[in-house]
Amino acid sequence: MVLSAAAAVAGSMAFADAALARDQIRVVGSSTVYPFTTAVAEQFGKSGAGKTPVVESTGTGGGFKLFCAGVGVGHPDVTNASRRIKKSEFDDCAKNGVSGIIEIKVGFDGITIAQSKAGAPLKLTMGQVFMALADQVPGADGKLVANPNKTWSDVDKALPNVKIEVLGPPPTSGTRDAFHELFMEVGADEIAALKDLKKADRKAFDRLWKSIRRDGAYVEAGENDNVIVAKLEANKNAFGIFGYSFLEENTSKLRGVPVEGVEPTFEAIADGKYRGSRPLFVYVKKQHVGVVPGLDKFIAEYVSERSMGRDGYLSRKGLVPLPAAEAASVRKAATEQTVLTTGF
Repeated sequence: MVLSAAAAVAGSMAFADAALARDQIRVVGSSTVYPFTTAVAEQFGKSGAGKTPVVESTGTGGGFKLFCAGVGVGHPDVTNASRRIKKSEFDDCAKNGVSGIIEIKVGFDGITIAQSKAGAPLKLTMGQVFMALADQVPGADGKLVANPNKTWSDVDKALPNVKIEVLGPPPTSGTRDAFHELFMEVGADEIAALKDLKKADRKAFDRLWKSIRRDGAYVEAGENDNVIVAKLEANKNAFGIFGYSFLEENTSKLRGVPVEGVEPTFEAIADGKYRGSRPLFVYVKKQHVGVVPGLDKFIAEYVSERSMGRDGYLSRKGLVPLPAAEAASVRKAATEQTVLTTGF
């Protein structure tokens, strides 16, 4: 049930009083965006604009659930997201009285498949990724079967005879959503037997690429990407899926796997050559601006040139910046606190 105008006003007034109990900005959401928002929070705290915000890594889906649960001191002010908000999440916000959402597109990231530098280098195609990780794949007769591929050489004889073991995010993660769309859907589309399925039954095709095997070849490693990094260090034959920034932070230990002949580098993501790139977002609750101290200044810091500009401190942490014209547009909308409409 959507809150009435009177209820919304009453809620805002109650929040204004309750907010006195919280003088610190609270942020939840994506583990991929977490290090960038943490850097902005630290800079905000150092500037004297307010207390350093509390930033939690809950995953994109988990962040939206917390963010959209309501307005008031018990609910977060900001959520990080490694994908755009879904219409269902936007509607959930509205149902719970969150009527003003400021969307900030902060830059780009790449979904990377990484491995230990101690392991044998691997190069993959999108089709090979699909055949390694899909729950069902075409058998010899073209009919779907439970994925039988145990080693990379089972997928393609040109690949090493090494057990398939891929550590990645859980279903609540925006990185998992992006991996399905950027790798699994594209990979399925490269397989001749599945092109016919796509034409005949699009829903069945979509269910196929949205599923992932559950027999141990894919291991859900939680929302903390640092756990995946540690496991890759311990197992040279394992592979991990996470955002480019984590690869950038661990280049002394890990290497990115080239996909379709392109390595996941800053330059390749920026110019669109690397096909696994995606935009990153931050969402702010406008109803909390002016109530939670410093929230407007936190927004201004996030979209500043010194933060998300081409030579900004977020770029040095691995964020791939927006083109100048788009960055200017985002900056203007954020500082004017323009809210999202239902244009999905």
